[in-house]
Amino acid sequence: MATDSGMQVAGPREGLPAPRLRVSVGQYSDRGQKPCNQDFAGYRLPPEPRLSLKGLAFAMADGVSSSDVSQIASETAVTSFLDDYFCTSEAWSVRSAAEKVLAATNAWLYGQNRRGPYRYERDRGYVCTLSALVLKAATAHLVHVGDTRIYRLREAGLEQLTHDHRLWMDHGRSCLSRALGAEALVEIDYQALPLKVGDTFILATDGVYEHIPTGELVACIQSQQADLDNAARCLIREALARGSDDNLSIQIIRVDALPKHPALPLQQEIDRLPLPPLLEPGQSLDGYIVVRALHASSRSHVYLAVDDVSGCRLVLKLPSTDLRDEDGYLERLLMEEWIARRVNGGHVVKAAPRSRERNYLYTVAEYVEGQTLAQWLKDHPKPELETVRNLLEQVAKGLYSLHRMEILHQDIRPENLMIDTRGTVKILDFGSARVAGIAEASAMTSRSDRPGTALYMAPEYFLGEVGTIRSDLYSVGVLAYHLLSGRFPYGNQVARTRTAADQRRLVYRSVLDDERAIPVWVDETLRRAVHPNPDRRYQELSEFIHDLRSPNSAYLNKTRPPLIERHPVRFWQGVAAVLAIVVVLLLNQ
Repeated sequence: MATDSGMQVAGPREGLPAPRLRVSVGQYSDRGQKPCNQDFAGYRLPPEPRLSLKGLAFAMADGVSSSDVSQIASETAVTSFLDDYFCTSEAWSVRSAAEKVLAATNAWLYGQNRRGPYRYERDRGYVCTLSALVLKAATAHLVHVGDTRIYRLREAGLEQLTHDHRLWMDHGRSCLSRALGAEALVEIDYQALPLKVGDTFILATDGVYEHIPTGELVACIQSQQADLDNAARCLIREALARGSDDNLSIQIIRVDALPKHPALPLQQEIDRLPLPPLLEPGQSLDGYIVVRALHASSRSHVYLAVDDVSGCRLVLKLPSTDLRDEDGYLERLLMEEWIARRVNGGHVVKAAPRSRERNYLYTVAEYVEGQTLAQWLKDHPKPELETVRNLLEQVAKGLYSLHRMEILHQDIRPENLMIDTRGTVKILDFGSARVAGIAEASAMTSRSDRPGTALYMAPEYFLGEVGTIRSDLYSVGVLAYHLLSGRFPYGNQVARTRTAADQRRLVYRSVLDDERAIPVWVDETLRRAVHPNPDRRYQELSEFIHDLRSPNSAYLNKTRPPLIERHPVRFWQGVAAVLAIVVVLLLNQ
């Protein structure tokens, strides 16, 4: 059994500064009648801030009795899950992190089997089942493969949450249909469930659950709430007394307290650091000497500064004087630097090295010498199609870097894209970004105002839906449309839609006109990229970028759109003129 030796398993305590997720845990494992215990179980209860960012993790594995090395597989699966899960990026969702860790574990076990003497007898190699539970904020995340089970005891009702991956044959015989190490690729079951105080989760191997009636299991746990370790031991003894001839393992996890407010990962820094004063050229802030103001708005004050040690030019971003009392705003400001430190890409603005202690609350980023795409567009109002393609390919590369970390930018627009002196495009301003791992631990992104800028925002945001990769893709599609035409595909109508029916009535305005040499298939590519229904857009940015450069065969036979689509105002003006002439002719008869 593996635990975190530096952690305490505890219920509610007096004097805690704020409500947070707390649990009580009991566990026990016994080899039973077998010569070797092929079960393995463990848990990690990390302190803050990792508790809020990654949660609490529990795992149980069961080896197959036909294998002499299955106990190694079980121990490896549990310890690698508990160790590696907490080493994954804090930006990742629980599901993504858990699935990547288990995929790596499965690959290692499968590789051991392929190199060993049992490459053609998987039931004799490094094979095991695994069920894991991660409790994060107010949600339980379950990942599962095999026939180890997870139950939930809520009030007096016991519910099996996992499905046994077993294939039943004749005469009551069965075998595992899914297990770690059995195949090169493994399918992992996942589900997320809301938590309530008092919820009790039970992880158990078949040596336990096949021999204890539901009523007795519930009664035992409810009668020994003060000592869950003893409850686990009693249940093991009862299963043995009822004839269990397998290894026996059980974990019992009771939720004692839930956080009343969403966790703020950067709250400690917000509480510790005072807000800086507004700066003037020549003033110094923590060793950064201000050169000049770059930008000032109701949201922030941005300065060009020089590091007095390294001599590097950097960008300081200070909180707005109007919004300094809002914790949510201050967290989003610091989140920009938090994101920039975790994203590695040549088309994303980087955070400056944190080489000194800060005495005030602000952010520091690299200085990109150049101009925003909005400024560039004023000097190049009608860029060539090839130039637009090159710009968008760089934007897409920057978004790939973000999306790999499960981060949505949500505010792609010309003002948030920098072009440096070498022509490299870099994405900046992550104030509207949605980080999957943080969103699970915090309601920071569910604020009343919508992310981004209305003309570039995907229609689903106006229905209150959570964005996806296709939402960022929509913004890139609108950006391409605007660069090629100076217009927007639906004018300003998207921001006025409030229902799905409103969005179905949106009419795409062709990007084609009589002054620009744009192929019809490019127009069809843009039409799909900015479709109001995300399910009818491209599924990946790479598809859109490819079709923007290489004609999609489905679009090659398309004809030029009619005038009513290309210039609806001009069309109806023409209709009105014709009708006016007809009226005049009729009056003169």
